[in-house]
Amino acid sequence: MSPSKPVSIALLVVAEMAGMSLWFTSAAVLPDMAREGAIVPVRQALLSTGVQAGFVIGALAVSISGVADRFDPRKVFALSAIAAALANAVLLVAPLGGDVAIAARVATGALLAGVYPVGMKIAVGWGTRDRGFLVGLLIGALTLGNGVPYLAAFLGGADWRLAVATVSLLAAAGGLLVLASGLGPIHASSVRFEPGAIRLAWSDRRIRDAYLGYFGHMWELFAMWAWLGTATAASYGATLERASAVSLAKLTAFIAIALGGLACIAAGVVADRIGKAEVTIIAMATSGLAALLTAATFGGPVALTFVLVLVWGIAVIPDSGQFSALVADAAPPHLAGSLLTLQTAIGFALTIATVQLTPLLAGAVGWPPVLALMALGPAAGILAMLPLRRRAQAGTTT
Repeated sequence: MSPSKPVSIALLVVAEMAGMSLWFTSAAVLPDMAREGAIVPVRQALLSTGVQAGFVIGALAVSISGVADRFDPRKVFALSAIAAALANAVLLVAPLGGDVAIAARVATGALLAGVYPVGMKIAVGWGTRDRGFLVGLLIGALTLGNGVPYLAAFLGGADWRLAVATVSLLAAAGGLLVLASGLGPIHASSVRFEPGAIRLAWSDRRIRDAYLGYFGHMWELFAMWAWLGTATAASYGATLERASAVSLAKLTAFIAIALGGLACIAAGVVADRIGKAEVTIIAMATSGLAALLTAATFGGPVALTFVLVLVWGIAVIPDSGQFSALVADAAPPHLAGSLLTLQTAIGFALTIATVQLTPLLAGAVGWPPVLALMALGPAAGILAMLPLRRRAQAGTTT
């Protein structure tokens, strides 16, 4: 007998959180790794952007091959999560900041393409009327998972290897757990890859607008998440001694990301009532303003920076799930996996540049201008979503 919807969604949420905890492993422990291994700034950035680059490669492979739509997504998810956990564990034995470590991060990102969008494919198969809530739950789990390495790094202190090992074991357990979940009544499979999925991403205006809004969102999101600990440590360092500033920055990053994950759930409930496009616009307006205020007060009172970063963390992610839900709403069910994976592939390709350039620009001009530039993404995303919002209000579907 197949598990019920609540049980299946609960298992999926926990599995997604565990699997996606791999994403920011290197970013969370980077200050300790760099202190031990004297990793140069370019290689520090590569440890973070390697995950993004790998994810793009993996997501394109998943989308073009139609793996997410042709095979049991639970098995795809499980195999991907376990393999990604093994790749992540390579950091324990590879030379710090070396080619093998960077390659391991690329492999981790590529394998996570079988976790994040495939998890969304499973979630959207469980309903349409509550789809905003379902995807919000999953993105909330993903966000909490992204914050786990920061918590592990905070609790482990300078012992970064303990944090890496803990997160790797957690992700592998998540891969096994998803096998116990079920597939929803709206789940549909495709027996072969359909190039129409790629064409539809551009020809359907609803999907195209959701894609463009998502790209503006992604301009800001991963640059903020990846370098939040480093940026807040620099801000806190203006008034605190280095060790205290770094420790508080780790805790700040975890709390900000975790609160964002909880906000995704609330946003999903609200989106099913007032509209998904409405929620994306509200979230992007708030996160863009928080980015500007954080930049303006950089290096000021620690309590003020802490509060502003928490607001930013809460607002920066709830729209993500709604972009995916909008795509799923407009997509034929048997192509939903490919279209969702293509969306994430292009969006994460953009983050390769933003994550890689962020620390380099910060080194050249300082953190405040860089944080302010992140607000350009939400501004562009809002402009992209306004036509979709108008069509939703008018009740049109084309």
